[in-house]
Amino acid sequence: MNIFKINYIKLICLYVLFLSFKFPKKYYIFFKCCLKYIHYYHYLDKNCLKCPREIIFDGLKIFSSEETLNEIIKKNRSISRFGDGELKLIFGERLGFQEINRSLAKKLKKVLRSKKKGLLIGINLPYNNRLLNVFNNFAKNYYNNFLEKHKLNIFSLIDLNRKYYSSFITRFYIDFKDRSKTPDYIKKLKQIWEKRDILIVEGVLSRLGLGNDLFNNSKSIKRILCPARNAFNVYEKIINRVKKIDKSKLILLALGPTSTVLAYDLYKLGYQVIDVGHIDIEYEWFLRKAKKKMQIENKYVNEVNGRNYKSGKAIDKKYYEEIICKINN
Repeated sequence: MNIFKINYIKLICLYVLFLSFKFPKKYYIFFKCCLKYIHYYHYLDKNCLKCPREIIFDGLKIFSSEETLNEIIKKNRSISRFGDGELKLIFGERLGFQEINRSLAKKLKKVLRSKKKGLLIGINLPYNNRLLNVFNNFAKNYYNNFLEKHKLNIFSLIDLNRKYYSSFITRFYIDFKDRSKTPDYIKKLKQIWEKRDILIVEGVLSRLGLGNDLFNNSKSIKRILCPARNAFNVYEKIINRVKKIDKSKLILLALGPTSTVLAYDLYKLGYQVIDVGHIDIEYEWFLRKAKKKMQIENKYVNEVNGRNYKSGKAIDKKYYEEIICKINN
């Protein structure tokens, strides 16, 4: 009999035995992890580092951006989004605007594994050629390398038996080869906040909607400004301030990985929350018909090499009138 199968059966027996006694919860978790990994190694190639992603993630169900938007618009769902940045933090890597934080990594794991009925969990895992081929060469190479490097770590986090939604709902332009349908997609995206009172919780230099018409169809806009870097350091201040806002408002979050856990916590408190990420920068690139990522005047663009903040025209008075609070590190 295969050695992996023998160990798998042994661990099942031990797990059942442990359930018969009152042992600390951490032991149960340990045995569950062992079962998952041995099950994995039993059914895949013994040298799993060489195992194709198509096999590792076979059966993974991720709804498209359009399907995700339909769920949000028609059923007033909330969404927490996991991109490569959130996954890197879980794996112990730092980002340009967020240092390594064990507490944040732990909360991100909790959110990724949560199954709240009205909260969608968005991920971006283009693990096969069919999914990768919609991207331009730069994005395709990036995601290909990222998934190849982290495929086993990602496998340990996701549940192949559940359905995920798309985290690309606010990444609709710069990375894609075919941009012909982008105008129609944006019209649909704007339906989320159509005639809604919205609260934007953003980095101090993000300035969502400033200088464009992205949120012109909303009823009203208020803003809470937070640190542009390491926003999770003041997480309690942020959530305590947002909790003072009426639950009828739609909350839009643009705070990097902090948004992912904040959307989860605010949803539990009864808010509809959309983690919008780089939506404004994507829209700016679309308006400019940009061929590659570029700086935008008066806005923080963390994905552009070199200087990522470019001062431009004076900011209009209306923007300052929308600010109800500024939270500092």
